[in-house]
Amino acid sequence: MPSEVPVRRLLGLDFADLPLPGVLALLAERPAEAPFGYVVTPNADHLVRLARDPALRPLYDGAMLRLLDSRVVARLAGVMGLAAPAVVPGSDLTAALIQAMPPDERVTVLGMAPAALERLAARTGLRRIAHHNPPMGFDRDPAQFEAAVRFIEENPARITFLAVGSPRQERVAQAVTARGRGRGVGLCIGASLLFLTGEERRAPVTVQRAGMEWAWRLVQDPKRLARRYLVDSPAIIALLRQEAKRSR
Repeated sequence: MPSEVPVRRLLGLDFADLPLPGVLALLAERPAEAPFGYVVTPNADHLVRLARDPALRPLYDGAMLRLLDSRVVARLAGVMGLAAPAVVPGSDLTAALIQAMPPDERVTVLGMAPAALERLAARTGLRRIAHHNPPMGFDRDPAQFEAAVRFIEENPARITFLAVGSPRQERVAQAVTARGRGRGVGLCIGASLLFLTGEERRAPVTVQRAGMEWAWRLVQDPKRLARRYLVDSPAIIALLRQEAKRSR
């Protein structure tokens, strides 16, 4: 985490306590040729998984910036007397960065089907997108994982979007950082690009601000998201309660 960034610690992680404009300014100031660093955007699902599998912690500790991607977590923390960092959803950050990019800016994307990438280019006007879509399970195949890491190294960009899901995208980002050959900033943003292509519909702003975006997404794709939102993520309540007790 850059030393000038204010932080708030929550559930064992130091989050940047910056609103979206502050994050955008910070990333804009970073030279494109700077050594590769990555940004993670943990939500309730990530935080629960991290608590259950501490082996994942280095993936988050190794990030140059950690942003809280959950209004629900922030509000629950507040109810329990915990100070939560500013909430910066990865989807908001992705949309704002792309909106500010000139059409000829070089961008690297890991993940997304080719057809979705074509829609992304058409909707955003970006003309210089380096794209690699690794196969399912690539993180368990050393050769395919190496190919993903090497692709980012060989296609440096000011902004690289890692859109292969968590924790796969964080593992790739950590590997690129550790090898020291990459440049720019990698954003671990999951499905955020799919909102821009129309592949997935994002909740209306009023629903987002109400902290109910998770319910909107659940209705859109219940088969894939039911376990995440109804079984796994609610464990965040117990984790925050335990932290509140420790803080007292």
